[in-house]
Parts: sequence; C-alpha cells; structure tokens
Amino acid sequence: MDDTELARRLAHDLDGSFEALVRGHLDRCYAIALRMLGDPREAEEVAQDALVRAYRALERYEPDRIQALQVRGWLATIVANLSRNRLRGRRIEPKPLEPLVETGREPAAGPGTDPHALAARRTEQDRLARAVLALPERYRLPVVLRHVDELSYAELVEVLGRPEGTIKAQVHRGLAMLRTALSAAELEERIA
Repeated sequence: MDDTELARRLAHDLDGSFEALVRGHLDRCYAIALRMLGDPREAEEVAQDALVRAYRALERYEPDRIQALQVRGWLATIVANLSRNRLRGRRIEPKPLEPLVETGREPAAGPGTDPHALAARRTEQDRLARAVLALPERYRLPVVLRHVDELSYAELVEVLGRPEGTIKAQVHRGLAMLRTALSAAELEERIA
C-alpha cells in the first residue's frame, strides 16, 4: 500500500490502519535511527518511540490533516528529531556494527556466492558505516536521508526544516568528508 492510501486509511480508521503504518515503516525508522546513533538497542528504542509519538499525534489530528500527510517524510522527521535529542551532548563511539549502509538490495548469500567476496563486502560496509558515524551530525543526517534512505531534496526540506540550498551544500560537504575519510583509511591500509 502506498503512503497516499495509507494516509487515507489512517484518516478514516486510525486504530484499524495503524498496524499497516507500523509494518510498512518500522524497518525504515529503525534504519534511520541506527545510521544516526550507531547503536542497535538505542535505534530500536527510537524507532518504537517514534511510532508511539506518531500514533499520539495522529489521535489529535483532524482527518483532513492526516490525509494530507506525507507519511514517509513525517516519520523520518520524528525519528531524526528523537535521534538528535539522544545525540546532544555526547560523542558517538563507533562499535562493531551490523552494516549501516545496507539498503536491502543486495543478493543473499547462496551456494554460488564467493565467501571471500562477501567478507570483503562486509568489511567495506563496516568501514563506510564507521565513516558515516564519524561525520558531524549536521552532515550525517542529510547524507543518510538523501543517499541511504533516498529521500528527495523536497522531502529533506520538509524533514530538516532547512532551505534546499543549505541541504544540498550539507549533502555535498558530507559526501566530500566521506570520500576524504575513506581515502585516508585506504591509504593507511596500504602503508600498514
């Protein structure tokens, strides 16, 4: 079910349709939080809290307002704000991570899959995940939402509440910082 139909159903029967919102968006909420926080337990808490807050907000909204919601961007806003609140005043300590950059599009390991290629890919994903976590939050969130969660710039304007030019600049700078960090790490590996 697409988000337009979901919003229509939520407007007419919140309790009966909310499960569809959870099923359709829980993984995305978790993925955004994980990419921001780097901690699976915290990401799980944020995703759950975001859905609870979404339900409470929807209870107060008029049906017309619910029908007009861009559900995907609205939920991303809630998750981003909750993640930012958790990040305030602390430094992220990268840990061994399940890949933060997977988008679910890779083929599963099968009988013909080369284990060495899978291990190399997993190592590369872990290195990229650590580089993403090392980005300052003002660049990390726009990069994650744009290139991992694939939100459009128009959706990013809505989610982040910043001008499009600012967001484009932050995405560009964030990607440049990632390239620099990954190049430096690659150079270190060659020297070692």
